[in-house]
Amino acid sequence: MKEALQLSGRAAVVTGAGAGLGRAEALALADAGAAVVVNDMGENAHAVAEEIIAAGGQAVAVTGDVSDWSLGDRLVEESVGHFGSFDILVNNAGIIRDKMIFNLSESDWDDVIRVHLKGHAATSRAAAVHWRRESKAAGAPVYGRVVNTSSEAFLFGSAGQPNYSAAKAGITALTLSTAHGLAAYGVRANAICPRARTAMTAGTFGANTGTEELDPLAPERVATLVRYLASPASDEITGQVFIVYGKMVALMEAPKVENRFDAAGSAFSVEELDDRLTPYFTGRARHETFAAHDVAALEKAALATDSVPE
Repeated sequence: MKEALQLSGRAAVVTGAGAGLGRAEALALADAGAAVVVNDMGENAHAVAEEIIAAGGQAVAVTGDVSDWSLGDRLVEESVGHFGSFDILVNNAGIIRDKMIFNLSESDWDDVIRVHLKGHAATSRAAAVHWRRESKAAGAPVYGRVVNTSSEAFLFGSAGQPNYSAAKAGITALTLSTAHGLAAYGVRANAICPRARTAMTAGTFGANTGTEELDPLAPERVATLVRYLASPASDEITGQVFIVYGKMVALMEAPKVENRFDAAGSAFSVEELDDRLTPYFTGRARHETFAAHDVAALEKAALATDSVPE
């Protein structure tokens, strides 16, 4: 393996790593040589840590809820205390409470925003404090990688997931802010929008009915990108959003200005806005909104089973 893809001597924190996507990410980082702090709510965190150790790697389990602000500090401290450093943060922990907006309860909203968005923020803040302090002490940039888990739901504005979509949009904005705010300290931050067949997505994707050896929606496919983004090879990649599943990785482009409307005078009147905007939007297709519905066109190629690399 290229040296730039190796993580020997690095230490990573992976949240929600007791199963599914987080577990696959923790195993992939360990396979690349990283020591891993495995976080989850329950005993599965210990099982994954033991799995890594049994394979010859280094790992420690830290149980706790990522929405507990203080857990972010604890995860960083455990990484430094056990492995001597903290270099990589992979935020994966999350829950779903799918409801249409008219059926959404306050707790449905609060729980999803708390675990996803606050959970990402809590760990990111703790990581930022650590890396900024280390960089200032060294008088030079340090090694820092953040991989946050967003979702295509924020691109579509999923009708049955207003809470989840909002949380994932917030995570994307948080990633951009982290990338900009920590660039001077050597930190790179990116977001992934993965599709993976896990317990949380069982209701969405169902079971694998394909015949290929590796499920097109296997979490391991996503973990490979996370492993790369955590590596030295990704040093010039930051503030980016990737969609990943099947045999595809797609890089999202930043939103563009579609059109500009200028008032004839010093300010618009409502009548002038009517004259300019109403004809422009008359007959516009239902999906021609700010949502990136063209992303759906990627699915056929991404999940094609022919020539899928194993």
